[in-house]
Amino acid sequence: MERNLLYKRRIVKHLYFSNMLSCADLSDKIHKSIPLTTKMLGKLMEEGMVTETGYAASTGGRRPVMYSLKEHVMYVVSVAMDQLVTQIAILDMQNRNVSSVELFELPLTKNPDAPTALADKINEVISRSGIPKSKIAGIGIGMPGFVNSVKGINYTFLETEGVTISQYISAKVKLPVFIDNDSRLIALAELKFGAARQRKNALVINVGWGVGLGMILEGELFRGHDGFAGEFSHIPLFLNNKLCSCGKSGCLETETSLLVVIEKAGNGLKSGKLSMLKEEDLSADDPEKAFLNIVTAASRGDKFAVEILSEAGYNIGRGVAILIHLLNPEVVILSGRGSMAGKIWQAPIQQALNEHCIPVLSEHTEIEVSALGYNAELTGAAALVMDNYERDEVRNLTHEINRMY
Repeated sequence: MERNLLYKRRIVKHLYFSNMLSCADLSDKIHKSIPLTTKMLGKLMEEGMVTETGYAASTGGRRPVMYSLKEHVMYVVSVAMDQLVTQIAILDMQNRNVSSVELFELPLTKNPDAPTALADKINEVISRSGIPKSKIAGIGIGMPGFVNSVKGINYTFLETEGVTISQYISAKVKLPVFIDNDSRLIALAELKFGAARQRKNALVINVGWGVGLGMILEGELFRGHDGFAGEFSHIPLFLNNKLCSCGKSGCLETETSLLVVIEKAGNGLKSGKLSMLKEEDLSADDPEKAFLNIVTAASRGDKFAVEILSEAGYNIGRGVAILIHLLNPEVVILSGRGSMAGKIWQAPIQQALNEHCIPVLSEHTEIEVSALGYNAELTGAAALVMDNYERDEVRNLTHEINRMY
């Protein structure tokens, strides 16, 4: 019985990531015989989780039946955090929002109340949705900081006494909880559903209040020995004597974060730069809106806004040049909040690569802007839950919840 549950969960997991698969495809992916896979598919169809979705394209022989998950059989609570703002969404099995995204301010720095506020808000969103917890596979949370996803610990933010942040929220919400660094989850989203899906070696740059990095190496998300790989923001690249949030000076972040972009735009206006932007458009009290105003101005051809973004893009490109020399990726993907600026980033980053890269190393590396954009972290957080869907603790906690409801 326990093995059958495991096999069914593996099938659900692969159908989530692939959308549609044949019985033979699933047999290969779960490493079980076609008769056993057929039997498990039959049970999942009886349970109303899986449905037939037609036939595969003809390749000359008999066309195989294709299977997919029913979109409303199960849901995932997806949480995307940064240092200032948190988003919470409930997604179905096609990664579609089933309710509006809850966006609220939750400063993480020196905020001992943040874990409780987060857990309470997650409970509130679930309660308001009307979805029973028995139909929720789990909670995925992307967060900034040094995150060990295996242990469920954030060593930078969200301190909880005596338990990990994953254990704390799981106990409060009564659902399985999985956490990872925000930039790695953005990379996971690109790997599973975005621009890195068919790529073996890709670097995903998370342009936000810092500049994060997720690495896909040999087709797998790379976390490093302790789970801290990808601290791109803190490469010491400048002799600018600017203090970074990490306590060092001259880090990449000090010339490229979106907070710096907003600050430079404000200083430029004060010094008399001509722009459709106004000083009140760049309030430090609302950085989300301020950055959106800069992007909007740039998209309308505002020369000053384009210059500000291009300067940051060129400096990001200097950092990317180092990564290309080290890792020789197939593609570099610009994702996260900053990708809203679109193709404006590409030219200055490419210019930096032209100036700072050995040509033979960079000539086959593409620079792409993510189509997932600002939703990438929410998508990655959902993918994190489903990537762990077959784990013992998920099955055990789900069983307890099913008994409660």
